[in-house]
Amino acid sequence: MISYAFIWLVLIAFVIIMYIILDGFTLGVGLLFPWIRDSNERDTMISTVLPLWDGNETWLVFAGAALYAGFPNAFGVLMSALYMPIMLLIVGLLFRGISFEFIHKATSSVHIWEKCFFIGSLMAVVAQGIVIGTYVQGFVAENKHIKADEFINWFNLFCIIALILGYTLLGSARLLKKTHGELQLKLFKVSGLLQWFLFIAVIFVGFYSPNNLKSPLLHSPFILMFAIVVTLLMLIHAISIKRKIENLPFWALVGVYVIAYIGFILNGLPYIVPGQITYTQAKVDDSAYILMLYAVSVLLPLLLFYTAYAYHIFGGKVDDKKKITY
Repeated sequence: MISYAFIWLVLIAFVIIMYIILDGFTLGVGLLFPWIRDSNERDTMISTVLPLWDGNETWLVFAGAALYAGFPNAFGVLMSALYMPIMLLIVGLLFRGISFEFIHKATSSVHIWEKCFFIGSLMAVVAQGIVIGTYVQGFVAENKHIKADEFINWFNLFCIIALILGYTLLGSARLLKKTHGELQLKLFKVSGLLQWFLFIAVIFVGFYSPNNLKSPLLHSPFILMFAIVVTLLMLIHAISIKRKIENLPFWALVGVYVIAYIGFILNGLPYIVPGQITYTQAKVDDSAYILMLYAVSVLLPLLLFYTAYAYHIFGGKVDDKKKITY
């Protein structure tokens, strides 16, 4: 019988992948700034995400609250051990949020806020790369903390680069749907250049990590399925880019991230703190899960409806006046 703790764990996993996809392309827009130098084109790029970015980050808050409510011991260990990259993530999101407020209103100082937007996005992605790399490798925290120099290793660096590539491509794919003309052509070129670097990074991380080498998943049919599906999705992305198809690249990348994310989760189960605490050891009383699931059965559909409605309303392209057509 499926336990309430497992249901809550699946809920957290769903909320996190929603954040990765929805806020991922927003971060990718910021990471694209070095590729797009024209200030008017950058303004157009920001206009595509301005109505949606704060709603996207709701999923991150939801994930943190759900982890704390359902697995408080694991939350305490993870937040304490990963304190430095989490603070870097918060500061990066703060930089980005401030930039959103000022970048459309500034005149002579607009270049400062554009740099802040890029730096904030980069800081957030670097922090996420460190968290993922550290989690995949596993860690033993002394006094509930990890030393700063332990975050600096080649695998974490590789995860950071892979995330930068992934979010940049996701941002570019989203902008292909939202823009037109010269800017869209530039984005097709960027996507065509970066797509195979992302493919190599995803396959490498999928087959190799310190934990993967010991995982039964590596010796199961899943790893072959993982490689085949990722390869097919990247081929779909490549063909779409070559033929200038606007909508397909984004969904192909979403498929790649979902498959990679499923592999990440299965590789870690049943542990919620890698190699130390399983989700059953960290769970709260079942009565608490029942109460929380009643609340989530109302809140989650409302959040999904709001998200779907917002993306429907702001689903058109950005015109020359930086307004989204409906």
